[in-house]
Amino acid sequence: METDGRGVATGEWRFQPNETLMAASSLSVRGVLTEIVANIDNESEDTRPRIVLGQGDPSAFPCFRTAPEAVDAVVSALRSGQYNCYPPCVGLAPARRAIADYLSGDLPYKLSPDDVYLTNGCAQAIEIVLSVLARPGANILLPRPGYQFYAARAAYNGIEVRYFNLLPESKWEVDLDGLEAIADENTVAMVVVNPGNPCGNTFTYQHLAKANEVYEHLTFGSNPFVPMGMFGEVVPVLTLGSISKRWVVPGWRLGWIVTNDPNGVLNQTKIVECLKNYLDISSDPATFVQGAIPQIIKNTTDDFLRHTVSVLRQTADICYDKLKEIDCVSCPSKAEGSMFMMVKLDLSRLEGIHDDMDFCSKLAKEELVIVLPGDLLSGVLWDSRTGFASHLPWTRPLWKMASRGSSPSARSTPREAEALLLDPAIRGICCIATVTVIAVV
Repeated sequence: METDGRGVATGEWRFQPNETLMAASSLSVRGVLTEIVANIDNESEDTRPRIVLGQGDPSAFPCFRTAPEAVDAVVSALRSGQYNCYPPCVGLAPARRAIADYLSGDLPYKLSPDDVYLTNGCAQAIEIVLSVLARPGANILLPRPGYQFYAARAAYNGIEVRYFNLLPESKWEVDLDGLEAIADENTVAMVVVNPGNPCGNTFTYQHLAKANEVYEHLTFGSNPFVPMGMFGEVVPVLTLGSISKRWVVPGWRLGWIVTNDPNGVLNQTKIVECLKNYLDISSDPATFVQGAIPQIIKNTTDDFLRHTVSVLRQTADICYDKLKEIDCVSCPSKAEGSMFMMVKLDLSRLEGIHDDMDFCSKLAKEELVIVLPGDLLSGVLWDSRTGFASHLPWTRPLWKMASRGSSPSARSTPREAEALLLDPAIRGICCIATVTVIAVV
């Protein structure tokens, strides 16, 4: 290879960026949030807190601390010295057994520990499943609006994405006629997120029978949680979940893939074998967190779990009522589960705001509130998502920004925020939902 006068190699390099990866990353929540945060002037003397509402992560706020029993279990696992090793690629047997027993409580059949595969959070579970299901010509059916990480991983694996609509006028139920129209002989899977992200809906048993689970049991409306695994005897179901939401510990990165397949279809088609092969070349969740799982599940009190749901219910009510006070927004239905809510934004009532990204960028710049454009979640149907997983008083700038219309420079003051924090009626309450804004010109 030729060099210049400094001894540095010159000429044409043979490596280049992976274009498929570049395209897939454009669908990522993190990438868009990074772009929005760039609108904030870090040199400003503004002392107001930065309110990050673009992700369903309430762990930083006092009213959503995890259970003490969960912390004790992790500390005990670390101090035992038994979990400093590499784990089996499928996960530690006691953890798999504990998760199988935990999930079996909602099913008409009992899961085996061999049905459970541990992952680095639910994100890796999505990555693994879509990699395993990928084949030439395959397509996957995704909900719209929906969590676009599925679409990003599908794009990376060369799987065609086909969207079925969720109907706001029917509490975000699946458009069954539309779903039937897009499925064909190359469809390898349909994704169902229940309770819904980002719609905040909870499907009924009857609707699921016709049609994350990360948010399992985080329901507070009239519909109880029904896992898709209930229908494993009809069609094979891969359940993806984690401890991140119910225990409010997304940073612990402990998720799972569960094969709800009493008829053994996934074994017969070698999907299980392929899943294990993928795990052989993947990273594992931290061994000490795996070691803590049996005690986390066993010792966490019902009081903690009920408290989490109670706060979610209160904050969903508050957010829904606040949204109704703003002329330029409307909300199709109040959230009944998960941590998310969908909102429609009437751009004709907002001067100087052109689309969802513009709204989110100006909200970040002027009010230090970081929210997520809904176009990322659903393409043509929805234009922006605003999370409010924070102390309730901090969401006030969001309501002000949306209701001001032609006065985008007006601001709330730190003193006003302090007064709200001291208000006995709302002290300790956190908003934990995500608002998705539809732009209607």
